[in-house]
Amino acid sequence: MAATEGYCVKCKAKKVMLDPVESVTKNGKPITKGKCPDCGTTVCRIGSSKK
Repeated sequence: MAATEGYCVKCKAKKVMLDPVESVTKNGKPITKGKCPDCGTTVCRIGSSKK
């Protein structure tokens, strides 16, 4: 499994997500949510993590 990156707004940098979980938003778009390894804030990435 490849490491999934997302932008942490608290750290203001791209971080590798801890425990990424794929889901779908209310309007049907794919999203991946995880935790920032440094501050613990929820990090989101819109779009599928599959390539």
